Amino acid sequence: MKIFYAAVFISLALLSCKNNENSSKESTSQEIDSIENIDIRHLIANANGFQNWKDVSEIAFTFNVDRGENHFDRAWVWKPKIGDVTMISSKDTISYNRSKMDSLIMKTDAAFINDKYWLLAPFQLIWDEGITFSEKENAVAPISKDTLNQLTIVYGNEGGYTPGDAYDFFYDKNYKIKEWNYRQGNTPKPSMSTTWEDYVDFSGIEIAKMHKDSTGGFKLYFSNISVKKETAN
Repeated sequence: MKIFYAAVFISLALLSCKNNENSSKESTSQEIDSIENIDIRHLIANANGFQNWKDVSEIAFTFNVDRGENHFDRAWVWKPKIGDVTMISSKDTISYNRSKMDSLIMKTDAAFINDKYWLLAPFQLIWDEGITFSEKENAVAPISKDTLNQLTIVYGNEGGYTPGDAYDFFYDKNYKIKEWNYRQGNTPKPSMSTTWEDYVDFSGIEIAKMHKDSTGGFKLYFSNISVKKETAN
């Protein structure tokens, strides 16, 4: 393993490593039974095409991080309906099924959960269990200082790779996330804040391809994105 690989892995603090044990939830859109079930999480998820996720059979993407002159990337192919995951890096290609993991694959799966969270955080709002959430109107975004609405979610203290973490999502009137804070261990001060930029529609799934910090010295972005859907019989 390259030193920079480890440095990025640690410095990102596995921002999203919530080990979703009920991974089958990721393979469906989770039908909404009644209007009472529609809360802000669903509005944000639906603004990013969550209603189309039920048709996705495969999603592929490359996770990139630029920190100064250093660059890191790893690519993924995920088949959510059957749980197959393949990671392609400069040194390894590792394939596994999320329903049949052992201790040897946990590190790879932690990386997958992290990268997938950055890619599909609006959907994780629906998929993840054991979270509490609160809302605030007219909040000041951490980077742009724009006035936006804020959704804060806090993960439970048990389970997952990094329990007890919190996220502040700053979204506009169209329920699109524009910035966020990651707060490790639910500390008051953000551990990291980035933008959400360059939204692109991939077969009905809206993905923010670019995330930057306030200095521009840190960029996390996605390339080689493709979304395949089931073919109607």
